Amino acid sequence: MTGFERGSVAARRTVVPIFTAVLLAGCVVGPDYQKPLLPMPVNWSGQKPAKAARPAQLSKWWQRLRDPQLNTLVEDAVAGNLDVATAKARIREARASYRQSIGTLFPSIDGSGSAMRSKDSSSTSSSSDPYSLYQAGFDASWELDLFGANRRGVEAARYGLDASEEELRSTLLTLVGDVASSYAQARGYQARIQLARRAAASQKQTAVLTRTMAQAGTATAADVAKAMGQASSTEADVPTLEAGYAEAVHRLSVLTGRPPSALNERLKRGAPIPAPRLPIPAGIPADILLARPDVRMAERQYAQYTAKIGQAEAARYPSVSLTGNIDTSAFKLGDLGKNSSIGWSFGPTLSVPLFNAGQLKAAVEVAKAQRDQYFIAYRSSVLTALEDVENALVALRQERIRNGKLASSAKSYADAARLEGTLYKAGETSLLEVLDAERSLYSAEDDLLQSRIAIATDYIALNKALGGGWDGTIDAGKPAIVDVKTGPRLASKPVVQ
Repeated sequence: MTGFERGSVAARRTVVPIFTAVLLAGCVVGPDYQKPLLPMPVNWSGQKPAKAARPAQLSKWWQRLRDPQLNTLVEDAVAGNLDVATAKARIREARASYRQSIGTLFPSIDGSGSAMRSKDSSSTSSSSDPYSLYQAGFDASWELDLFGANRRGVEAARYGLDASEEELRSTLLTLVGDVASSYAQARGYQARIQLARRAAASQKQTAVLTRTMAQAGTATAADVAKAMGQASSTEADVPTLEAGYAEAVHRLSVLTGRPPSALNERLKRGAPIPAPRLPIPAGIPADILLARPDVRMAERQYAQYTAKIGQAEAARYPSVSLTGNIDTSAFKLGDLGKNSSIGWSFGPTLSVPLFNAGQLKAAVEVAKAQRDQYFIAYRSSVLTALEDVENALVALRQERIRNGKLASSAKSYADAARLEGTLYKAGETSLLEVLDAERSLYSAEDDLLQSRIAIATDYIALNKALGGGWDGTIDAGKPAIVDVKTGPRLASKPVVQ
């Protein structure tokens, strides 16, 4: 039997018991993750318990605002928003970390090679000529996952990847809601600006009529001044409203990944305040556990840190590694493969933690404390989601009631202003009555517009609270940054689907 054959037999005698130990004793320490069961309300406040709740219609909910411009802006934002690009980069990072953790389950092999030209300087003999030395070799190692440390690492990385994907969905949910809210605010400011200008023009007509009456001796200079003052006061609202409109447009532009003034021309032409079709179904409270991405992200993070307890626990147990190497050296390149120039070694390495001053036990306690924090964070995210939905439902319901009262009020004040104007022209009422009626009408109509804006924003808030976000295709695998000669830059905006 040759030396190589004897080595092979010895290697088999060493490897077989180790693999048997892996199969029989290999286990995964630490707690196995179980999704927590949280108590949830049966119905939302205001729902009739006896009536079955219809599920929320969250897919592309913004399209029910019936505004094509808004639909386009949402798509532009999903394609160009920088927060979305950041969230996609985090997914790529998590995917790479997951692949990296999977690699710990397999052996690692490294190769090496060298070629040297040498001369022995210690010899003065003329026969000491330069010579060449060639070397090559392979090193292999494999840490046997006896107690599941690496498997827990893979599990934690998988949960981390899930959490990063939910973070992207949460970012998209917030983005779509912010775009819709900013758009509703912009259209609301446009409507309020038009109202202020119309009211000021009407009040100026009253001032002109008062000046004519003063010339005829039926009004005074003080009456003219009061009428002009009210018209100027109404006009003074316009610059403030214009500033609010500009800020809303700037926010929209930045949300779509553009400079603040990019949408000025596009939105300059007015459009109605988005009006949703109401009421909308809200489903049941338990739906948010599946629909809200921030809740799902918190649950995945809790699972991730549960797996990390097993990693910390496994570090307290012995570890076994298989290492081996093959090397060869020769003075001629063609002799590297000859049996006489080849050497090898193979064997297991056992590492047993004997004393570490309680560090490994403390690491387990740290992992458990982190797991507890993420469980609390998950529970908190559920309560916050329930609160968001309840608040949005109440706000929308009450604002609709308020809107009806304001519409009635605005109609009554419009009738009063028209009658007071007719009486004033006939000399049967005072200027103060006319000015009061005009001021009340302007205030009532402005309140009505603000209520319409509030209904739109409350509708948006309710859909966000229920978990309505972007449900189209997002390619997170393509980097948003490309490297060019002048440095990194943003890639062209992708087409959303």
